[in-house]
This record gives sequence, C-alpha cells and structure tokens, in this order.
Amino acid sequence: MQEEKIMAVPYNHKAIEAKWRVNWEKNPVNVNDGKKPKYYCLDMFPYPSGNGLHVGHWRGYVISDVWSRYKMLQGYYLIHPMGWDAFGLPAENYAIKMGVHPAISTAENVKNIKKQINDIAAIYDWDMEVNTTDPEFYKWTQWIFVKMFKEGLAYEKEFPINWCPSCKTGLANEEVVNGCCERCGATVTKKNLRQWMLRITKYAERLLNDLDKLDWPEKVKKMQTDWIGKSYGAEVDFKVENSDEAITVYTTRPDTLYGATFMVLAPEHKLAAQLATEENKEAVEKYIYEASMKSNVDRMQDKEKTGVFTGSYAINPLNGAKVPIWLSDYVLADYGTGAIMCVPAHDDRDFEFAKKFDIPIVQVIAKDGKEIENMTEAYTEAAGTMINSGEWNGMESAVLKKEAPHIIEKRGFGKATVNYKLRDWVFSRQRYWGEPIPIVHCPKCGAVAVPEEELPLRLPEVESYQPTGTGESPLAAIDEWVNCKCPECGADAKRETNTMPQWAGSSWYFLRYVDNHNSEALVSREKADKYLPVDMYIGGVEHAVLHLLYSRFYTKFLYDIGAIDFDEPFHKLFNQGMITGKNGIKMSKSKGNVVSPDDLVADYGCDSLRMYELFVGPPELDAEWDDRGIDGVYRFLKRFWTLAVDSIEKDVTASKEMVKLRNKLVYDITQRLESFSLNTVISGFMEYNNKLTELAKKEGGIDKETVETMTVLLSPFAPHIAEELWEKLGHTDSVFHTQWPCADEEAMKDDEIEIPVQINGKTRAVISISAQISKEEAIAAGKNAVADKLTGNIVKEIYVPKKIINIVMK
Repeated sequence: MQEEKIMAVPYNHKAIEAKWRVNWEKNPVNVNDGKKPKYYCLDMFPYPSGNGLHVGHWRGYVISDVWSRYKMLQGYYLIHPMGWDAFGLPAENYAIKMGVHPAISTAENVKNIKKQINDIAAIYDWDMEVNTTDPEFYKWTQWIFVKMFKEGLAYEKEFPINWCPSCKTGLANEEVVNGCCERCGATVTKKNLRQWMLRITKYAERLLNDLDKLDWPEKVKKMQTDWIGKSYGAEVDFKVENSDEAITVYTTRPDTLYGATFMVLAPEHKLAAQLATEENKEAVEKYIYEASMKSNVDRMQDKEKTGVFTGSYAINPLNGAKVPIWLSDYVLADYGTGAIMCVPAHDDRDFEFAKKFDIPIVQVIAKDGKEIENMTEAYTEAAGTMINSGEWNGMESAVLKKEAPHIIEKRGFGKATVNYKLRDWVFSRQRYWGEPIPIVHCPKCGAVAVPEEELPLRLPEVESYQPTGTGESPLAAIDEWVNCKCPECGADAKRETNTMPQWAGSSWYFLRYVDNHNSEALVSREKADKYLPVDMYIGGVEHAVLHLLYSRFYTKFLYDIGAIDFDEPFHKLFNQGMITGKNGIKMSKSKGNVVSPDDLVADYGCDSLRMYELFVGPPELDAEWDDRGIDGVYRFLKRFWTLAVDSIEKDVTASKEMVKLRNKLVYDITQRLESFSLNTVISGFMEYNNKLTELAKKEGGIDKETVETMTVLLSPFAPHIAEELWEKLGHTDSVFHTQWPCADEEAMKDDEIEIPVQINGKTRAVISISAQISKEEAIAAGKNAVADKLTGNIVKEIYVPKKIINIVMK
C-alpha cells in the first residue's frame, strides 16, 4: 500500500478534540430559542457502580448522541438529559464491599462516570441532571406513593415472598432469574413477611391493549404481552366433601371438566393444612414446609413433580364424582386461585402427575371421536370431539371451549372470567439505601400517609446500614427516627421501616428531567405539555419487562390523577445489543475482559471510537469487541481530512458527475440512518470517500459544496473533525446550526443506462441509451443494434422502460 501524502496540516485528533471541547463548553450547540419544536431523546440512566464505563457502555450513549445530533440538524431543540439511578441494591452492595457508606461511594462513582461520559462528547444537558438519592427528587417518588396509597393502589399484605439470603431482602418475582437473585446470583428462598404492594394488576388490560400504539420492537411487545398473560376461561367451584368449604379453580379449558380426576392446591393455599386428614397430617405439614424453602422459579422448573395427598375429596360439580385433593409445589398461590383442576388425559404435567401417583385418567376429547386405548401420553391437540362428557358428547371441543364458561355460570357453580399472569408488585425492601416509605403505623388509625407538605421524609444518616437478615430494615433500630406521632390523631406511632425498591425512582425519572428544580410539583403541566413524553428511548433489552412495564404503569397512574396529559411514557424504543469480550462473554472486572475506552481515545481519538462502536455490527445485536478494527476507522478519518483540506485549498468547480455522487451520498446515508442501520452508515462513509477520492483524481479535487455535505453528514458521528472542517470551510457558526442536507433525486439519475436487446426473449445485444429516452427512440436504437439478426417478420416490439427491449419475430 502506498503511504499517504504528508499534509501541510495533518489530521491531529488530540489538538482538534481538545479545541472543540473547550469551544462547546463556552458555546453550547443545543440551545432552546423557543421557536424550534422539541425532540426528547433519552438513554436509560445508569447505576453509578464502582466499575465505571467500558466500551460496551459507550455503544448505547453513542447511538443516542448520534440520533440526537441528527434530529438537531433537522431543526429540533433536543432534550437529551442524563442522571443517576443511585438508590437500591447495586449501590448498597458495592458500598458494603468497599466498606464505605453508600452516600460516599455513590457520590464518588457519579463523579467518575460523569467524567467518563463527557469523554464521549455527547450533548447531554447537565442542567437537567437528576439523582434518585437527592431528597428533592425522592420527595416526588414518595408523593407518587402517597397518591397511590390514597387511591387504594398501595396496600399491605403478609405472604411468602422471594428472599435473597445474600442481599438479605425480599425480591419481586421479576428480580429472580433461574431461581437466583438477579443482583448477586444467590439461590433465592421463601420468607413470610409483611410487604407493601402496588396494585399494578388493576392496569393489566390497559398495559396490554396500549402496546398497539407504541413504536417498539415486536419482541419487546411480545415479552410484555406474555408477562401480563391474559387468558379467558372460567372459575369453577368444587365443594369439599363433608364440609361447608368450597375450592374455586380457574381453568382455561372448562370444556374438559368431565375429565378432571383430581385437583391440586398450592402448599400456601389457605385450606392446605386444614384439609389434611389425621393420617395425612404429618406428611402434609412436612411438604408445606419444604415448599416454602423453594423460589417460585424453581418450583415451576422442577422436572420431577412432587406432591402429597391431603386425604380429602372435592365433588366434581358436573358429574358428582369424588375428586382427590392433592398439594403440589408446581401450583403457585399467587396465580389464579392457587388451586387447579387436573385433567391428565389432556395436559402433559397432569398426565405425568397422575401416572406417578396412580390417579385415573379419563379422555374427554378425541380425534374423530375415537378413544385412545392405553394412553402413553396426553392428547393435547385443541381440536377434537367430546367423549365421556355426558350431555356434551359429540360436541366439537373448540365450540364447547367458548360456550362452557357460560353454561357453568348459568348452572350456578362458577362464572366466565378473564385471568392474568401479572401479579401485584412487591414494593418493600428490607434495606437501608432506598427511599423511606412515607407511612406511619398508628395503633388507632392503622396505616396513615405522611402529609404531603412534610415530604420528603428523609433517609436518616447512620453509621451501620448493613442488612439485618431478620426481615427488618436497618431503619427499625433507629428509635429516634421510628418513633413519631400519628399525623391524624396525634397518638404515639411508628414509621414504616422498609424502603422502596430501586425501581421506584426509575419508574418516573424521565418526567422530572424537564422540570428538575420545581419544588411545587413533580413537573409543571406547562412543561409536561411542552416537552413530554419521550420521543426516543434507547437502552438494553434486559429492561424489556421490569423497567418498561413499571414506567408504563406509573405514567398511566399519573395520567389518571391529572398530573400529566399522556398515558404512555416512550413513543419509540430502540434496544441496543451488548458489546462482549472474547467468545461472547459479558465484560466484567471479575472475568478480566473489560476494555477501557481511555487508551483508545488517547491513541485514536473520540471520533474514531464513536464510529467504531457503531461499525462493529448491527446496533440491535450483540457484538464481540476487537480493538484491531478501530485502526480502519481512524484511517478513514485521516483520508477524508486529507481529501477535504486539499480540496478546500484548491476551490474546485463541481462537475455533473460530482453533483450526482453528492446527492447519492446524501440519499444513501439518510436512508441507512433513518432505518437505524448505523453500522452500514459507517461503511457507507468509507465507500463514498473512496468514490470521491477517485473522482477527485480526475477533477483535481472535490467542490466546496460536496465537502460541506460530507462534513454535515459526518458530524453526528464524528463531531470534532466535522466542526474543524466546517470552520476551515469558512463558517463562523457551528456545523450543528446548519440543516441536514436533502437529496435531489433528479440530480441522482443516471444520464445513460445499459439495457439488453432481445429477440424472442433471447439477449442478442446490450446498448447504452439515455435514461429519459422515449419508447419509439429506444425500440429504434435496439433494432439498429441487432439489424443483422432481424431475418423474419416482426410481430411485436416491446420496451420495458430501463429494463429490456424485446423484438418478437415470426
């Protein structure tokens, strides 16, 4: 390879980037003049962990900054803030590990990461910065809780919850992954605790239906749909034999009721212990205890089904048959009614259970009405004819499935109903580092909200904040904080000592950015109406269920109480893929595969690293990091610099071919950018730079307008070099105060095209003709090109514009 010509003014990324950092600090490029429309582009804000940022974190921030700068060039005022998700387990666990107070470690980590984020040269508006641990922020987190409490959406409940023995706190179901704590990886157990809950289930239908109006990836919509888990069916009442009690089950297949040969209760069901006969009592109590030591996830994933017979029976309401009542931990107390009817002939799980415990299997759906002899597996096809089902015999199961709930309701032993897998949100944490729950427990008045004018209820300063492991928060030991007066009656009372989960602040933070100094309201309606909601939200797919679902719930609640005038927080969502170490392994200090951006910025510059972060692969997919590729991006920037500076000095006049290439450049880059194919944008810059370089050799350089166009297109990706070239082009204002160029499609058109000439469908010649040629002229040119081959009678002349000329002969 020939060495590049040494320029009088070579590309010096260190000097250029240092110069423009100072300039942007003095003269911000994103200014609200009150005339431009707003565009709100938001990153999912980070946990301020002690590990700081690596090249994987850069990717998301670069994507959002590129998109923000692009929208700015389209004439928008950009709302592009950054803040800190600083309460919760990650920050507290890090502080414990380091042996410092979480307030100290969090502040230090914020300072460090803020410096690293600034190295990306993103146009974050730091005047909008928020921190979830700031009392002026969590005042409004508490305010939302108080409003939910007054609306009946926040309530107390004592029940078995997921318990992390390492973090020593309760976990929501969503925070348990494969039976382990998602934060520390410890095996999750069960613990019976008093908890604060949020009634997110009240919003299940709206959360499901409103997915249709969101411009989100389909996979994320499906994940939320599956998590909400809407199903249609019936609740059926089974009376307990020789008892006044009845057990209600929820089933999506009421058409199979004649095939229900046993029922299973969750070990936590209120009747579980009560139904145990004397001879079964010891086994039942033992089983209930063992089940309490497993997480819900473990229970659902256990391959071998376990269970215990209570000794009691229920009565099938359709045929009066006795149905044995069993307990099994694959049934969960918080799904449906905590009891299921079991139809082993038509459910794999029930079939396995029936075979193991020698329970009768009765087939009630049959293909072509023929019963299977000696069933070796469940018949799970939905379609079939009803058999062994009394008056339902001969009906099609698909028809009966819809009619059965209403038949059951008419007969008075159940009702048609809709069910959801979504459970109410466990909102208590038995930790120190979180928002205090603003509730006072009064022996006379019960649970009473802290008056809104007394918010924020500040987290007390303590020396010892480590979790107790007893189920009580460390706050419970601070008598002077816990003991208080009831806000309603003035009696001696005690504060709530559990704190909120980390999700509390992150479920609404995006609203606060646009009015972060407002002491009178969460956000003023004027600013909410002007700047909200978020137009583009960018972050990892790992938040597809938890964070996004909770944020949608909070937004809908705030809409309902009139705080805001929209009920969905994020119009468009983009999930970027992860940058991994070798062999696709997630980057972490413990694995020793973290790549710091600092050395790469020093060696190649911020612009090169920004572009390489996008060049490594499609932005929505994971990509394995390889430092070696950044050199190619760096070489591209040097080559474009050389071409641009040389051309500026020569003042070249644009040829027709140059104009055409310039407009194709604009068209292609814009199309790729709009489709978020950011890796192909970078490769497109390289391709067009090569084409421009070749054309420059013929024409002595490229014209000023083409240099300007390429510079503007490049500016969202490599802002420093773009600003420097824009200045060299003679502009006194920032490149980001110009407009994104538009392609002239007429100018892109080719003057001449090559087209095949066929005789009876076989190509006999290829000719060059004008792209704007008429049909008659095209056919004449084609006939002339194959004149020596036209030996018969012409019966038809066909011209498909810009495609083919075909002469049909006889």
